[in-house]
Amino acid sequence: MPEGDTVLQAAKRLHSALADTVLTRSDLRVPRFATADLTGRTVLDVTPRGKHLLTRVEGGLTLHSHLRMDGSWRVYANGRRWDGGPTHQIRAILGNADRTAVGYRLPVLELLRTTDEDRVVGHLGPDLLGPDWDSALALANLLRDPARPLGEALLDQRNLAGIGNVYKSELCFLLGNTPWLPVGALPAERAAQLPGLARKLLEHNRDRPVRSTTGRRDQNLFVYGRATRPCLRCRTPVRRADQGDGSRERPTYWCPVCQQGPAPAPEPAPRTGM
Repeated sequence: MPEGDTVLQAAKRLHSALADTVLTRSDLRVPRFATADLTGRTVLDVTPRGKHLLTRVEGGLTLHSHLRMDGSWRVYANGRRWDGGPTHQIRAILGNADRTAVGYRLPVLELLRTTDEDRVVGHLGPDLLGPDWDSALALANLLRDPARPLGEALLDQRNLAGIGNVYKSELCFLLGNTPWLPVGALPAERAAQLPGLARKLLEHNRDRPVRSTTGRRDQNLFVYGRATRPCLRCRTPVRRADQGDGSRERPTYWCPVCQQGPAPAPEPAPRTGM
């Protein structure tokens, strides 16, 4: 699942493959930009901003993409078979004399003036892995709406950029509070720890092929994806419920013993026939 760390890794791969080279192939497979042609232009850089990717090319243009849940960019040596999905899922192709970058299932793909980048990323809060990181501002943003559930506040990229559903659940576990606790009810010492802890997790994983929050070899995550399995700390079964982020419901995981605060009632056990 793409979050700030995986988007940074994607940006590094794209930058390594494309930066300072002239595009010999350009194919944007979205109706609005299907006739745009970037061939002959040099790629200047590929920069991550939270969960957004900004591919800048000469002539003052930026190709903006967002991976959301299922999107990905794959880089292939020319002549190698593309294996990122069926052809109809390809949304973008950028190639040079040596390598080709293919964007699969990209829900957001648009070409804009580089001077207009603020239109697509200007709303974002401090980037956990970016040069603009500001811990105090991130905390102030999170606490701006004290009644908002902690999990929702963490997913709101206007507060701080880079946290997705996995890190949301893992951060709440490490803080010892449920994702449904009003963010203003978070104990002061834990609130003060939150931005630094979030940055530490993403920094730890920025170059790792497999994301880990536990520091253990036998289990990478404390609660995410572990519904009904025993908590790594107290052995109580981990629970799962959906929680909104303002746009959609997302699966959320927590330990009912290790994490304090409100939580949905357990789902009833399925009825069995007599």
